[in-house]
Amino acid sequence: MHWHTARFQIDLSRPRVMGIVNLTPDSFSDGGQYSTAQAGIAHCHRLVEQGADVLDLGAESSRPGALTLTIDEEWGRLAPVLAQAVKLGVPISIDTCKPEVMSRALAAGADIINDIHALERPGALDTVLATRAGVCLMHMRGEPQTMQGLADYEDVVAEVTRYLGARLQAVQDAGMAPDRVVLDPGYGFAKTSEHNLALLRRQAELLGLGRPMLAGLSRKRMLGDLTGKPPGERVAASVAAALLALQRGASLIRVHDVSETVDALKVWMAVSENRAQISKEHKQ
Repeated sequence: MHWHTARFQIDLSRPRVMGIVNLTPDSFSDGGQYSTAQAGIAHCHRLVEQGADVLDLGAESSRPGALTLTIDEEWGRLAPVLAQAVKLGVPISIDTCKPEVMSRALAAGADIINDIHALERPGALDTVLATRAGVCLMHMRGEPQTMQGLADYEDVVAEVTRYLGARLQAVQDAGMAPDRVVLDPGYGFAKTSEHNLALLRRQAELLGLGRPMLAGLSRKRMLGDLTGKPPGERVAASVAAALLALQRGASLIRVHDVSETVDALKVWMAVSENRAQISKEHKQ
């Protein structure tokens, strides 16, 4: 299976690592380390060197309670980093929900739109349809300021699946080829730690929608609840969560700690391939 994007066809026959580039001064995970253009560009280079298959640039925080930026504020943070990132030879994803920012980013060479609102905002779907960009449709409720007050589900897995299925159908009905679409259950967005754990345990159920899945568990509050550690000390927990997400069917993992995740993935893949070969030989 491939994910068709503006410049790349991403082969998902093996797991892919999406490296997070937070260009915000109020990021929950890294305290704004990369909020200047120079630091953000350097971080892009570093993540590619560490083995990131995709870079995901975000210039507006979506953490619980985060404030909304104007279009020009968000684009001002994003533009200088994007201009250099598109030269690095990997697909560039833009984490935004503003159609105007989407349009500017795609015109500047971005390959993917990663939208926490799943292209529901007026103009978002039309903006992406007019291009060849890939999209990631994510589940959430409300806005970052309100979402944690909306974490009320009878069956979180069934409700997330229904929502993503409806959004997938909507973009297809509008004319988007399904091979441009990846789905994200939205770990940590309008969900408690218990909801996130239920989603991870039953994540494979989402595969019935027929599209590849992206999982973003890196440094999330759920891992802090489990370990008692702050975001910067959740690397081991994040790597473990990423591998569990892959075991349960994810094709892409969105992470802060690319080097550590890539190393763990090499071990996991080597063992998985050996196990598959042994199983094949046994059947013969």
